[in-house]
Amino acid sequence: MTRLPSSPTRRAPPALAALLLALLLAGCASTPLPEAGPLPPPAQFKEAPPAGWQASVPADALSRGPWWQLFGDAQLDGWMPQVQVSNQNVAASAAALAQARALVREQRAARFPSLSLSGGATRSGGDGSTSAARERYNLALGASWEADVWGRVAGNVAAAGARAQASEADLAAATLSAQGELATNYFSLRETDAEMALLRDTLAAYQRAAQIAQNRYDAGLALKSDVLQAQTQLANTEADLVALERSRAQLEHAIAVLLGRAPADLTIAVDAANAPWRAEPPAVPTGLPSQLLLRRPDIAAAERRVAAANADVGVAQTALYPSFTLTGQYGLNSSRVSDLFSASAAAWSLGLSLAQTVFDAGANRARIDQSRAAWEQTVASYRQTVLTAFQDVEDQLAALRSLERQLQLRRAASEAADQTEQQVLNRYRAGQVSFTEVVTAQVSALSARRSVLQLIVQRQTATVSLIQALGGGWQVPSAASGTGG
Repeated sequence: MTRLPSSPTRRAPPALAALLLALLLAGCASTPLPEAGPLPPPAQFKEAPPAGWQASVPADALSRGPWWQLFGDAQLDGWMPQVQVSNQNVAASAAALAQARALVREQRAARFPSLSLSGGATRSGGDGSTSAARERYNLALGASWEADVWGRVAGNVAAAGARAQASEADLAAATLSAQGELATNYFSLRETDAEMALLRDTLAAYQRAAQIAQNRYDAGLALKSDVLQAQTQLANTEADLVALERSRAQLEHAIAVLLGRAPADLTIAVDAANAPWRAEPPAVPTGLPSQLLLRRPDIAAAERRVAAANADVGVAQTALYPSFTLTGQYGLNSSRVSDLFSASAAAWSLGLSLAQTVFDAGANRARIDQSRAAWEQTVASYRQTVLTAFQDVEDQLAALRSLERQLQLRRAASEAADQTEQQVLNRYRAGQVSFTEVVTAQVSALSARRSVLQLIVQRQTATVSLIQALGGGWQVPSAASGTGG
């Protein structure tokens, strides 16, 4: 076996050894950035019910469960699982997660040596008359491995892992968002069905009132303006019904897209007589455990991005220190293929190289500063996400309390308006009031009825928004909370 020539071994000068030792100690002494902890939570939610909720410190390990089942709607229960499978925004987030996980595997591969295999054949010679052609064949196996002395590879793996976890939280956020949008659109569609049924009933009543005006005009007991006012009332109400039909069609199209279907592939039957959304929304329990807000996926994603940025700072710092690379090669070289695998054709080599940037005009320091500034940016974004989470919960608690009181008042107003409408119509039949008063009473009564329906669906959608603000419901396994869900 022929050994390739190597340089004579020389002892490192004392100054160089001291320099390497100083660099090693400097790298070991580097410390990571401080953890970005959550903001101190308030003692309780400002807008909580009198019994109070326990405040939470915004993680996402707790189970969310099928929160939509709280509404008791079979149609919604059947659609929700389709969102996770067919919604294209969710599918895009799932693909981004797969990409992030593949990047983690790529970074982990840097911990191991890389092997390469090469081979070739050459033929050379003169003009063919004075010298014979020469042939050479070679086959070589090479290996290279960079020692992770300063933790650069480990830092890249940690950063990629944290970003993969952030992508996983992004997937959960996209799923929760699509599910919440589906519930909101579905409840709005059912409310539109009820409003359309109300307008149809109202049109029938207006037609009866218009016939009364026509009969009184034919008998010479009323003016032509009464008939015209009745016709105007009918036309305006029919126009409102057409507008509701357009809104319903748009909601149906939106639901189809959320389910990953073309609008032409989904038809939702009108169900005004048996609309589950009319029921009271699920009651908000008191004494909810503080872990709930931790489940918000946007908070988890923001926290993981802080961890990734922290790891990036460590990776940037490793550029200040030398890199060590171990290389090796085993090769075969012969002028004939038949002799290529003989012992005399073999040669091998081993090498250790060190590389250190001596001068870069501050480029490495600038990159470290960039990574530190990026870390500070992610910390600020994380804290803002936590603050926004508290705001979301407070807003929806305030909305639910306000909507409940508004609904009570609107129902009372609707009952009074219905009685007023009937009394004014009776007085018109008796010739005691003008038809203008009838129209005014009818408009007021219809507006009050529609307001009641709109407040009902607003309470439903506000409950959905609260569930989303809490990260997906308020049921927590007893092992995590100490209490039942």
